[in-house]
Amino acid sequence: MNRDLLERLLREVQEGKRPIEEAIERLRHLPYESLGFARLDHHRTLRQEMPEVVFCPGKTEAQVLTILQKLDASEVPVLATRVEPALARKILKKLRKAEHNPLARTIVLKKKRVALRPGEIALLTGGTADLPVAEEAKVTAELLGYRVLPFYDVGVAGIHRLLDQREKIEKSDLMIVIAGMEGALPSVVGGLFGATPVIAVPTSIGYGASFGGIAALLTMLNSCAAGITVVNIDNGFGAAMSAHRILKDRKS
Repeated sequence: MNRDLLERLLREVQEGKRPIEEAIERLRHLPYESLGFARLDHHRTLRQEMPEVVFCPGKTEAQVLTILQKLDASEVPVLATRVEPALARKILKKLRKAEHNPLARTIVLKKKRVALRPGEIALLTGGTADLPVAEEAKVTAELLGYRVLPFYDVGVAGIHRLLDQREKIEKSDLMIVIAGMEGALPSVVGGLFGATPVIAVPTSIGYGASFGGIAALLTMLNSCAAGITVVNIDNGFGAAMSAHRILKDRKS
């Protein structure tokens, strides 16, 4: 349930096009629906302008399928993250219109095309190994209605690759910068582009001394480029949601 759907429902009742009893049935599950093992937040889109999101690890396949089938009955978009291949195959068999991005490990359910919002997001990665995190951010941002401009493999090991794209990148309204290893790319980007918000995402890519992304995380938290926002390790989803909170009230 989002604002547009709620307004439409109330208008249909007002105009006599929908019985009150039917409207009450539609509203009965606000703000959430209990499944025993989960409480589905049908109110989230109305409250936060964000879709319900299903984090799959830790849930059984049966639980994920039940949640997605319940949410698919609504008209709002649904996102499932960290979907393993075996689970994805089962979801696609049950929900034929589901969209699967294997690299991002996401499943998207949507009834209609998502309306574009004002604001373009530049999505940068240090290397190709960071693409799963980047694609998770891309899928999430596009589901929220933003145009995403990918600039992959522009890390500091070959800084000319980043500088070559400078004119295109600086036209964006926000940058999500994803890097593993030493995690220096957000500092470089933050120093080059001063007027655009930068959200940094450390990844777990790297050799032993990277400590599963902690080295990149600490580099980003201690960046000399002021004003960079840092999210958790491998959290492409969280980066896109942060971008949405910054851009959602932007006017065209």
